[in-house]
Amino acid sequence: MSSASSPRRAPVPDAIAALHGGLVVSCQAGDKTNPLYGPETMALMARAAEIGGAVALRVNGPDDTRAVMAATSLPVLAINKVDYPDSDVRITPTVADTIAILETGAPFIALDGTNRPRPNGERLVDSVNAIHERGAYAFADLATRDDLAGAIEAGVDAVGTTLSGYTAESATDSDEPDLDLLAWLVTYSPVPVYAEGRYWTPEQAAAALEIGASFVVVGTAITNPMKITQRFVTAIRRERGA
Repeated sequence: MSSASSPRRAPVPDAIAALHGGLVVSCQAGDKTNPLYGPETMALMARAAEIGGAVALRVNGPDDTRAVMAATSLPVLAINKVDYPDSDVRITPTVADTIAILETGAPFIALDGTNRPRPNGERLVDSVNAIHERGAYAFADLATRDDLAGAIEAGVDAVGTTLSGYTAESATDSDEPDLDLLAWLVTYSPVPVYAEGRYWTPEQAAAALEIGASFVVVGTAITNPMKITQRFVTAIRRERGA
């Protein structure tokens, strides 16, 4: 996508417009090494986030998604993380994985929108079509500027910075959010842009909205006490020279 031309902005559906200016809280526990792992705990996390003022929730897997949807009135941005031996794509990677999460009834489905090869040679557009056929909206998690054109061509309804720093193409040692990618996407994306990835403070979230993000997704800094504790411990040890 040329950086020399301004995009023609697509009309924003009311369901996505309702997220504008808000905080989406990601309620995920990774795996069973996290004591908070499981649908019941994620539902409690979601309820706390709702009371705190979140406008939506990002949730992984059919079981957690159903539990969260039963426990709160907020819309869910659902994903389905599945690992495959022939691809590094793991966020809702295949059509079958997409349909499995669609069956929860979640209105928004996020999926890896990068240019990386998908499992079994599948195409992003086929997953996006499956989402649209069931009346849901497709949110593409991107890593670099180069991912935007393919995601838009596939017909996604929104794009985000989620995977910046987490792919070989975007690897970084920084613990800061990728505000440069966010600003570029805000300028050149014809669909809404969400900010996600390494947002640790309210000030960073506010900065993302000031740049033009439609909404901000925050997960670990709110819902992962293990990681939050590790950050404090690491900082203390560094300060003490341990």
